[in-house]
Amino acid sequence: MYPGIHARAHPDRPAVVMAGSGATLTYAELDARSTRLARAWRQAGLRRGDHVALLMENHVRFMEVVWAALRSGLHLTTINSYLTAAEVGYIVADCGARSLVSSAAKADTAAGLDDDALAAVETRWMIDGAIAGWDDYDDVVASQPSDPLDDESAGATMLYSSGTTGRPKGVLKPLPTDGLDVLTPALAALERNYGFRSDMTYLSPAPMYHAAPLAFVTNTQRFGGTVVMMERFDARASLDLLERHRVTHSQWVPTMFVRMLKLDPEERLGRDLAAHECAIHAAAPCPVEVKRQMIEWWGPILYEYYAGTEGNGSTTITSEEWLAHPGSVGRPRSGSVHILDETGDEVPPGTPGTIYFGGGGGFEYHNDPEKTAASRDPGGRGLTTLGDVGYVDDDGWLYLTDRKAHMIISGGVNIYPQEVENVLVLHPKIADVAVIGVPDDDMGEQVKAVVQPADGVVADEHLERELLAHCRAHLAGFKCPRSIDFEAELPRLPTGKLYKRLLRDRYWGEGGTGPG
Repeated sequence: MYPGIHARAHPDRPAVVMAGSGATLTYAELDARSTRLARAWRQAGLRRGDHVALLMENHVRFMEVVWAALRSGLHLTTINSYLTAAEVGYIVADCGARSLVSSAAKADTAAGLDDDALAAVETRWMIDGAIAGWDDYDDVVASQPSDPLDDESAGATMLYSSGTTGRPKGVLKPLPTDGLDVLTPALAALERNYGFRSDMTYLSPAPMYHAAPLAFVTNTQRFGGTVVMMERFDARASLDLLERHRVTHSQWVPTMFVRMLKLDPEERLGRDLAAHECAIHAAAPCPVEVKRQMIEWWGPILYEYYAGTEGNGSTTITSEEWLAHPGSVGRPRSGSVHILDETGDEVPPGTPGTIYFGGGGGFEYHNDPEKTAASRDPGGRGLTTLGDVGYVDDDGWLYLTDRKAHMIISGGVNIYPQEVENVLVLHPKIADVAVIGVPDDDMGEQVKAVVQPADGVVADEHLERELLAHCRAHLAGFKCPRSIDFEAELPRLPTGKLYKRLLRDRYWGEGGTGPG
């Protein structure tokens, strides 16, 4: 279940095809180049358990760097390629990377890394041409033989949280002890539940530094399938690629669904998507009406899961199950889900509380024992949480409410922004929306909507009144925004996650984002 196997079975099969440029990497090339990079790291003194980092846009070379780490027993940190030099520097230093790989497209950011960020970095290699202080990646790779390492072993990713509610933290998990060619239970589940196989074609529309796209692309290549990697998401282009490449599998976030649904009907409908058999989505709660429209359009091929980078547990749900339980993110396929109150006691079905998993994988937050301890249940039962809020129904189906850190407390009443956002996002005059709590002398917080109008829509008091009336028609009065601000574009990460911290800081003051 790694490139060497597939390089021998079908060396000329594309492992990666870049959607825009058409640049292609075959399995023979992926195997040879990742081996040469692994050898370069060994020559530089890196051994099993050491850390390396990758700062790069979606690129045809991306996965060879990933596989070099995964076949040499290293911890790999892929860094958000949209961060500033200071933000990148914090992660490079915090993860303890001994080697850093980047690209000419990120040269300005790379050049801005200071001595503190690079204190532990012994080698710096740049793809597509090197700047001062960096060595040329292609020269380094070309200097090494392509024979496999004598001590090949499985590595792992150590990815950082998005930092949407605070400074990002690395999720450190134990290195696998399985051999590189083992069909693990997790891989068997992909084969059984989603139909992963050697002749699949997988469309990846999201940034590769993020946990879900990276995992699904890696696993597609474990099976020997072809990955069509978009340089960046575009709604119409995504549909073009599904048709052109006869894509069988894909993975999305709800924001992408919303943008595809808002395309003109002539751009959206009448396409040949017959090959598309599995569309996986996660990362944020999907508004019920959005998902219902997607199932009506694509058929019952949507598969949702709820999980986190921490890998401490997950739930899954099929389209058929969702239609019977609209809004649910599923039930655990292994382990257990527990909803706890602030004291650590389980709450009855239908009552929101903090979501905890039992029986999942172990993890810790790198260099942050306090955050690690806060993720454990107060009762010491071995349960762990991602900090999300939700409830289960009488049959054990889980429903997400929102992030605990996003909850608005107004006059002592808990208000979950996601519910309000779900009402607003399908309004035809809205392109994007965020709901946050802002200071209120009387109530503590009040509900504020920050709206990105659709193209051609005038942001004025008439639109504000229309949207407030729309909320009052669909929500209890205490949940409705008291006011609406308009922005040309919301600070949404390319992964689809909203950088709410940046919005809240405008109202609470930098460094003070209010309650939660």
